[in-house]
Amino acid sequence: MPRLVGLVLGVGVIGPAPLLMATATAAGGPPPPPKLVTTAKVSAALPRLDAFATQILRQTGVPGMAIAVVHDDRVVFLKGYGLQEVGKPGAVDPDTVFQLASLSKPIASTVVAALVGDGRVRWDDPVIGDLPGFRLGPAAIAEEVSLRDLLSHRSGLPDHAGDLLEDIGFDRATIFQRLGVLPLGNRFRAVFNYTNFGFTAGAIAAANASGQGWEELSRERLYRPLGMARTSSSYADLIDVPNRAVLHVQETPKGVASRRWVARYQRDPDAQSPAGGVSSTARDLSQWLRLQLAGGRLGAAAGGRQIVAPAALAETHRPLIASAPSRDPAVYRTGFYGLGWNVSSTDQGAVQLSHSGGFELGAATAAYLLPGESLGIVVLTNGQPIGVPETVALSFLDLARFGKVELDYLKPLGGIFAQIASQEYPRVPQPANPGPARPLAAYSGTYSNGFVGVIAVKPQGSGLVLDLGPQRRAYPLTHVSGDTFRYQPSGENAAGPSAVAFSVGGNGPASRVQIDNLNLDGQGVFQRQNPQVAP
Repeated sequence: MPRLVGLVLGVGVIGPAPLLMATATAAGGPPPPPKLVTTAKVSAALPRLDAFATQILRQTGVPGMAIAVVHDDRVVFLKGYGLQEVGKPGAVDPDTVFQLASLSKPIASTVVAALVGDGRVRWDDPVIGDLPGFRLGPAAIAEEVSLRDLLSHRSGLPDHAGDLLEDIGFDRATIFQRLGVLPLGNRFRAVFNYTNFGFTAGAIAAANASGQGWEELSRERLYRPLGMARTSSSYADLIDVPNRAVLHVQETPKGVASRRWVARYQRDPDAQSPAGGVSSTARDLSQWLRLQLAGGRLGAAAGGRQIVAPAALAETHRPLIASAPSRDPAVYRTGFYGLGWNVSSTDQGAVQLSHSGGFELGAATAAYLLPGESLGIVVLTNGQPIGVPETVALSFLDLARFGKVELDYLKPLGGIFAQIASQEYPRVPQPANPGPARPLAAYSGTYSNGFVGVIAVKPQGSGLVLDLGPQRRAYPLTHVSGDTFRYQPSGENAAGPSAVAFSVGGNGPASRVQIDNLNLDGQGVFQRQNPQVAP
């Protein structure tokens, strides 16, 4: 999802309530607040959750959804709603497989926690020896970057570094290598920047240290022990499943006032599998919620086995860096990030763990845990992010604690998600009196920089195309004015057209070109190569 800052969407982020500070009474911090959730309250909340889920699908048109709720180590609610794909008969049920997007991150940190508990890796192990070709910043920093740094998004990489390279087709190994080109400035261990490929690098380093591939490790160390038979970290496994939720986006057809949901895209997230490539079901994820709430142990009904060492799992829940600084720290709470989890507190002071996932190409998911209440919920949908899974989860937590929904969460969340999805690179202006282009030969040629690599501008028919990525995908260029053209990017981070502006001196060929959507961190300027260099 474009520039997705972990979706730190807890109650304190979207609500106005102040944080009531307690005085620490022991070295371990303040005592936990009184429990608000009882079995009777949860039982009363579940029918209302069911009705709310049905109502919100009707209200938003989101095609399908699946929900699991866990309380006191029991799965107390498990249900599917709606359709796997609009216009087709398959209904969503608790075993329908959804793409989880960034909800993959706390699952991945659970896998790494299992390795830490086994003594095979440590959270503070440097990754440089386990990731050939991966080196961030100067030597003094590169030799210190650890699993903890990468899984908490405090590596110093720019926000969402590497995502644009994935969009244009580069593989994981190439993206890891190219991340080393990016300057870290003074951000190492000082700034939270959400990076799918930084997170992925940490998980892959842990897998390499264990001697297993990530997909195999996840299956053998977590999915199989938990009985998560329909869960995978491989896209190939997902597309082989008949009972699978298809991605949907909203479109507004010409001449129609309201939007409709359409199945238009597929999303192969294998390059960032630990950060966004898990697929699973509500039933499978209910077991993972139980594990999180029971300190890494399966409940008595499942044999009571310790799957993940409690201390290693607890470390994933520890706040490590401020991810959502308060606009007024005297009044409003700050959001934090741990190892694959958003870590926050409710208005009553209870610890809340959460994570959302979103593909702008058509998926939205969320999980929320109140560990002190032994309560958790996961909501999976097959529509692009507009706030539905978060709204359902937060509304249920209100029902379970207070017997009523405290806020219409969909309205503020919808605004947040609309802002997240908005175009970040400059819009292409259309001048009233555009100037003519030069002969197209002035722009044709190969250009390069150290991050994206070699690109090419080539004649095609009566115009030009821009070749990007290792597969040399051709994007048609449309003239705007003078030496400026535009093209339509593709992929998860694409929005509207992007400017492609050439710099031409005198009557010679263009010496460089700037591609705005690739230039968010200054990596979209390309210098002309020697004419003899082939694209």
